[in-house]
Amino acid sequence: MTFKTALMGAVASLALVPAAFAERGADGHVNIIYYQAPSTMNPYLSGGTKELESASLVLEPLARYNEAGTIVPYLAESVPTVENGGVSEDLKTITWKLKEGLKWSDGTPLTSEDVKFTWEYCTTEGGGCSQSEKYNDVVEVETPDELTVVVHFGVPKPFPYGPFVGAQAPIVQKAQFADCVGEAMASCTEENFSPIGTGPFVVDEFKTNDVVSLSANPHYRDPNKPAFATATLKGGGDAQSAARSVLETGEFDYAWNTQVSPDLLEAMLAKGKGQLVSAFGTLVERIMVNMTDPDPALGDERATAAHPHPILSDLAVRKALSMAIDRALLTEIGYGDAGRPTCNVLPAPAIYNSTANDACLTQDIEGAKAILEEAGWVDSDGDGIREKDGKKLSLLFQSSTNAIRQDFQAIIKQWWGEIGVETELRNIDASVFFGGDAGSPDTFQKFYADVEMYANNFDGTDPEAYMANWECKQAPRPETQWQGNNMPRFCSDEYDALVAEMAKTGDINKRAELAKAMNDMLMQEYVIIPLVDRGRLSAHSNTLGGVILNTWDSELWNAADWYRIKE
Repeated sequence: MTFKTALMGAVASLALVPAAFAERGADGHVNIIYYQAPSTMNPYLSGGTKELESASLVLEPLARYNEAGTIVPYLAESVPTVENGGVSEDLKTITWKLKEGLKWSDGTPLTSEDVKFTWEYCTTEGGGCSQSEKYNDVVEVETPDELTVVVHFGVPKPFPYGPFVGAQAPIVQKAQFADCVGEAMASCTEENFSPIGTGPFVVDEFKTNDVVSLSANPHYRDPNKPAFATATLKGGGDAQSAARSVLETGEFDYAWNTQVSPDLLEAMLAKGKGQLVSAFGTLVERIMVNMTDPDPALGDERATAAHPHPILSDLAVRKALSMAIDRALLTEIGYGDAGRPTCNVLPAPAIYNSTANDACLTQDIEGAKAILEEAGWVDSDGDGIREKDGKKLSLLFQSSTNAIRQDFQAIIKQWWGEIGVETELRNIDASVFFGGDAGSPDTFQKFYADVEMYANNFDGTDPEAYMANWECKQAPRPETQWQGNNMPRFCSDEYDALVAEMAKTGDINKRAELAKAMNDMLMQEYVIIPLVDRGRLSAHSNTLGGVILNTWDSELWNAADWYRIKE
């Protein structure tokens, strides 16, 4: 089977999922490998995908997105709408009804108070909740009875499904986290490593940046699920070894994010032990540009809005960096048919995909040189590095440790060198880089570098909360315990106004106009330099059934339905 054939057949095979088990735990053990190891099991303390997805085995939202991007109920009886009376006519209230009889994994009942507490937990000042944008515009949560949750918004919300929906906004237990609110969020180690949940598994042991040992939740709402009695989620290593552990050796059953060159994957597939699953969603490999100064000499004000970046505050520099990149070549080298060159941070769904930035698809080295020259950045001493006002055009470029990312860094360094930019490369272990540890200097939130490269996406098909990531208030800083999703520290009143306008706009075409306007502002300010629209690409063994790849939620969203195919 070729790599391209594997990709084409991946989605078609998803429907072939029989109900093959009838007893909880009957299929023994399942091994999952995420080469980026989770540093916490609390998704409210990290913006990293590895934390969001590992936590989804334990914590669940009221509703989530299925593989088609449709909202489906999980802890709720149904999805509230205006038509069924669950959303008020003025669009300022949404009422959720919990399913009866739901229990936490400790055997206590899940109630509406847990849902209300989750909102309070994420929005209390000083807590630094990394998913706070999911609760934008919520002014009150009422609990008229144990099964009813009424969410009140301060403005009409045509899309009221930010709070408590998707893997990024699950419900946490009030009894467990009651003393972990505000500044205490990050210090509750036991709670953050072993959250009590309603999902198919419970945490037996958590080793930071290493391994999570889990077992079947004895109080899971379906008495016949999960089929696996125990599970291991192993972290660390690299994408290539993770893919090999499924496709070649059969040591693991599922490997997330097989970010490996197409020729290597094709060789692995030839061993016949596993298969790839792939689908395009909203995952974009991008370079984030730091608008603040990461100079260590600034102490606690390092990489904060108090100090604009001495080089990258110049739009001409940011634009030249983008123009020098050949996105088509990067895509070919790194992803083949599993990638598409892109000029947008919001590539999908199609209605939100802007064409205003397509010029970036053509590399323009000479044009980049001309822009820098015109802006006064010149190589006056002949060393090949431009300078202005005594400041060398020299950048620190960081990313997570991954063979494809290091290839990209090396190639981009070469292109930037051609336009007179000196680049120092740094790569950081992915478990640390995406870990969200407020005490670490090496996280992508701290951003103690000039530019950094990684990929990200969002839950569901509506980009309202995702585009809110770049509001001024979302910038990571000491006051938020370095949580937040606005890595460039971009701040624009005009942008924030667009976010607020989209929050109260119902017409889908107008919502699309607003989303594209936000995307275009970010692109044309060059605070984000998109590279590749990446298809999700993971691997599972031929003996693991029930896998349905989901690009709109956690990849592990239906782990309760996985089972062992008997040989």
